[in-house]
Amino acid sequence: MNIAFLRRWHRWISLPAALFLLFAGVTGVSVAINEFFGAEEIKREALRKVISPVTTSSSSQVWSGPIEKAFSTVRATAPNAPVDKVTIEFKGDQPTVTLFTGKPTGGEDKRYEVQAMTGELLKVDAYVDKPLLTRVHSGEAFGDGGLVVAMFWGLALALMTASGFWMYWHMHQRMDRRQMKGLRRYFW
Repeated sequence: MNIAFLRRWHRWISLPAALFLLFAGVTGVSVAINEFFGAEEIKREALRKVISPVTTSSSSQVWSGPIEKAFSTVRATAPNAPVDKVTIEFKGDQPTVTLFTGKPTGGEDKRYEVQAMTGELLKVDAYVDKPLLTRVHSGEAFGDGGLVVAMFWGLALALMTASGFWMYWHMHQRMDRRQMKGLRRYFW
């Protein structure tokens, strides 16, 4: 490959690449801000140094009782709903059991948060496996085609970066750097 071809190719592809970089950058920063300042992260940080009262030696009633109460509470609200998964949070002032239900036809439906000791329903939210912002950033929000496009533009950006470094190095080797001083030897 010659330098002229690579430079021309880089100029032609720069506008679409800039749009993809802008999209990836904006959605990536949004995901990072949400991850850093979101309610889930605040809760994780608050419970990080708390020691769980439940150990591997605890009686099975310690975890089975709260699960039974949670199932009973959710059954009253959504009888015969398919249960996708169950999580238990033993740490903190208010231990919880969370049931994630699906739709009878498939897919995610609701997230039920239940107080572990009393069985009181605390919160009901829509349940999706991944947040919308994360799915937009990865391209998954646009279906399988979006994921394929994301893989290709990610590969294209990596190849552009590699060929750009190769062009830089090749041009750098050809320059007469004897008169250049300091950083100008590398950034002309």
